[in-house]
Amino acid sequence: MNDTSLLRQDARVIGLVGLAHGTSHFYHVILAALIPWLKPEFQLSYAELGLLMTVFFTVSGIGQAMAGFVVDRYSARAVLFSGIALLGLSAVMLSSAHSYVQLMLGAFLAGCGNSVFHPADYTLLNQRVSKGRLAHGFSVHGISGNIGWAMSPLFLTFVASRTDWRTALLSAALLPLAVLALLVWNRHALRPEPAPVPAVAAAGTGKGGALGFLRLQVVWMCFAFFLISAVALAGIQSFAATSLVSLYGMSLAWATTAYTAFMIASAVGMLYGGFLGAGSRHHDRIIMLAFGSAALMALVLAAAVVPAWMAVVLMGAIGLVTGISGPSRDLLIRGAAPANATGRVFGVVYSGLDSGLALGPLLFGALMDANHPSGVFVGIAVFQALVILTTIGVGSKTRVVAVPKTA
Repeated sequence: MNDTSLLRQDARVIGLVGLAHGTSHFYHVILAALIPWLKPEFQLSYAELGLLMTVFFTVSGIGQAMAGFVVDRYSARAVLFSGIALLGLSAVMLSSAHSYVQLMLGAFLAGCGNSVFHPADYTLLNQRVSKGRLAHGFSVHGISGNIGWAMSPLFLTFVASRTDWRTALLSAALLPLAVLALLVWNRHALRPEPAPVPAVAAAGTGKGGALGFLRLQVVWMCFAFFLISAVALAGIQSFAATSLVSLYGMSLAWATTAYTAFMIASAVGMLYGGFLGAGSRHHDRIIMLAFGSAALMALVLAAAVVPAWMAVVLMGAIGLVTGISGPSRDLLIRGAAPANATGRVFGVVYSGLDSGLALGPLLFGALMDANHPSGVFVGIAVFQALVILTTIGVGSKTRVVAVPKTA
């Protein structure tokens, strides 16, 4: 295959996988975006609404670990298709809900659908994208997720404010339907490996069979990395805007702008991080510098020693540096994955992401209830600093890998 054909193939796979990933992130916030409508409709407390999102991420986290095994045993493509279909079905179920129990069932189903994306996505990228462009593939994967996060509340609130929340959810169901149709149309590009690895060899770790990789200390360091970094991210997503209003006396619109700056800058950082990660063997150093800088800036925000406009700039800067670390993070974890166990490893370690996103709102919500808005940013800084410790552990185990290995 010549360079042009290879580039076209890589771009096609990266684009398709990125579109699927953006769809999953779109569904991360479909309930949060509709809180102004769901709360009075079902007469729910904020705690009850928060529990819906906790169920979503808890189910997704547990499901990710299991989905990784299914991906390695069968087909990442088939698993990905099923996850997208479940997301669409969950939106239909939620749109027809007439009780809190039905909302809970819809959140459960959405969590099941969301659980497949990371093990399936990363397995497809590892299998179908050339090594030289893999960092760029991880970069686009991260950017597409941010786009999904940003577009979901805009779309759902726009539709709900002009019609109703049920119509908004039915409209949201059209997205995975369209994406699934596109992926099926391009299914050849996402075909499984032509020769499945025998079950014994697929363990990737020798002794211990399919579960042998769980004995590797580096896998659990990667899990801890995602858990800790996700708690910090949850603090930013859930309560950064509210904290900025209290600390700086800015309007909610300005505080929301600061969060938007974080998301946009994070996407830009991921784009640059793809080039940076592709040209470096020291991914751990990139991550440590990024999160160290982010933690320091979060402490500055907590101290409220800068003007309000500077707080918006700092939020954007935090998003930029953490975004830069994204592709290096994925390459670092890929280096920790035993051969032929990519789906299982990414499934287990990325379940830490959902676990952190489920725990974070509870922790930072308690700080806000106790009237400690500065504590939100202090907590964010603490967890970002803890990320550095896990990165040191993972980096020391994988630095010997000079060139990413095949899946």
